[in-house]
Amino acid sequence: MHTDKPQKPNPWLLYVQMTRPGFLLVTAIGCCIGLASAAACGCGFDTAKAAATVTLAVLAHAGSNVLNDYFDSRNGADAANQAGMFPFSGGARLIQNGLVSEKDTGLWAAVLLLGLVVPGGLLLALHSGGGLVLIGLLGLLLGWAYSAPPLALMSRGLGELAVAMSWWLVVVGADYVQRSRFFVIPAYVAVSYAVMVATILLVCGLPDRASDKEVGKQTLATRFSDRGVAVLYLGMVLLAHAWLAAGVWALIPPVPTLWACVALPPALWAAWLLWTHNSDREQLRRAIVLTLLATHVHGVGLVFGLLQPHYWP
Repeated sequence: MHTDKPQKPNPWLLYVQMTRPGFLLVTAIGCCIGLASAAACGCGFDTAKAAATVTLAVLAHAGSNVLNDYFDSRNGADAANQAGMFPFSGGARLIQNGLVSEKDTGLWAAVLLLGLVVPGGLLLALHSGGGLVLIGLLGLLLGWAYSAPPLALMSRGLGELAVAMSWWLVVVGADYVQRSRFFVIPAYVAVSYAVMVATILLVCGLPDRASDKEVGKQTLATRFSDRGVAVLYLGMVLLAHAWLAAGVWALIPPVPTLWACVALPPALWAAWLLWTHNSDREQLRRAIVLTLLATHVHGVGLVFGLLQPHYWP
C-alpha cells in the first residue's frame, strides 16, 4: 500500500512565520508617520533613504519578535501556554510544534538584528547624521531588554512602556533620516501612535495570563483584574487621542492630524467588550482585532493629516 510521506515545511516560509509578519505593519505605518512629517516640511525627500528606513525598521521588529520567541521558550512561557489565541498571542509556536529549534530561533534573531539591521543602520546614519546612531542603539537596547534577562521588561509590568518607547523611536527615527535633525512635530505625534501600539500588547496579554503567571511573568495583564485591564486600556486610548487633540490646540501638529481620531470608535468598542465580556474568548478575540484596526487607522490618519495641508489643500 502506497502512502505519501508528509512534506517538510518550506524552511524559508518557516523563517517568515518566525517573525510574526502580521504584526509588522504597525512598524511600517510608524515609519510612514515620520516620513510624512519630513515630507510635509518641504525640505526635500529622499526615496532611497525612505525605503531603507522602512526595511531596516521592519527587520528590527522582526528580529525582536524572534528574540521574544526564543526567550519565551527558554523561560517556559510558550510551552505552558495552552490558552493562547493564535496568531495574536502565545508566540509563533514553531518551537513548541517541533518545526524549529531554540538554537535556530536564536541564530535567526542574531542574523536579522546583528547581520542586517546594525550594519544597515550604520550605513544609513553615514548619510543622515549621527543622531540616527543614538536612535538605533536605543531601539536595539529596548528590543533586547524587552525579552532578555536580566531586565526582561515584559516580565516586570514594563513591557507596554518599552513598546511605546520603541514605536516612538520608529517615528522620530524615520523623520530624522530625511531631516537630519530632531524636530518637535514628529516627536509629538509619535506619542499618540506609540500609546496606541502599546494597547495591542496589553490586550494580547490577556489570553496568555494563566501561563504567564505560571512561569512568573508579571505582565500588566497578570497584575490587573479583568475590569482593571479594561479601565487601563480605556485610559490609554483616551490619553492617545487627548494628547493629539491638545497638540492641535497648541498649534504643534496641523489640524488635519485629527483624522487619526477616526480610530476612537473601534477602540472604544474594544474597551466596552473588555469591560462587559472579559471572560468570553470570542469577544476577547474581537476586542484584539478592533484594537489592531484602531491602531492602524490611527497611524494612517496621522500620515494623511500630516500630508494633507501640503498635497491636498
